[in-house]
Amino acid sequence: MIYPIVAYGHSILKKEATEIAEGEDVKPLIKDMFATMEHASGVGLAAPQINKGIRLFVIDSNLMLDDESEEKGVRRAFINPIILDEYGDEFGFEEGCLSIPEVRAEIFRPEKLTLEYYDEDWNLREEEFSGLTARVIQHEYDHLEGILFVDYLKGLKRRMVKSKLLEISKGRVSTDYRMLFPL
Repeated sequence: MIYPIVAYGHSILKKEATEIAEGEDVKPLIKDMFATMEHASGVGLAAPQINKGIRLFVIDSNLMLDDESEEKGVRRAFINPIILDEYGDEFGFEEGCLSIPEVRAEIFRPEKLTLEYYDEDWNLREEEFSGLTARVIQHEYDHLEGILFVDYLKGLKRRMVKSKLLEISKGRVSTDYRMLFPL
């Protein structure tokens, strides 16, 4: 099933997501989230972006890497994740978001993180991620905390995207995928 993507301005994007009960069968939802992400040409998708306020996201960072990249991408689901640590040099990268189409901005994030999470078979894992994979995880994790990448923008940069954000919240945006706009 392909879900519509929740657009900027919808209240669920600003709420902290709730934990999923351990052992709950989320495999069908994970499959649908990957299908929805791929349909929208995304590299990550958090459950709040499909109007589900639970702590779950999927990523495929392989889609961001070129053939010359030494970094290995990750295609995985993360259930009830907790960032234990973020470290390393902060680096800037132009981010975008399926919930905020046509808006991109350079966001600075630490280059590495340690994450505790459950995989889709409910195995508890602790793993270090770096580079673009860490960035995708940080972006999707923010969604679970009710934080959007545009929340990091300040001053002039924030004012420059304000009118575009308003247009998106009113449904005045064109995408190749279905969206769910705030009422």
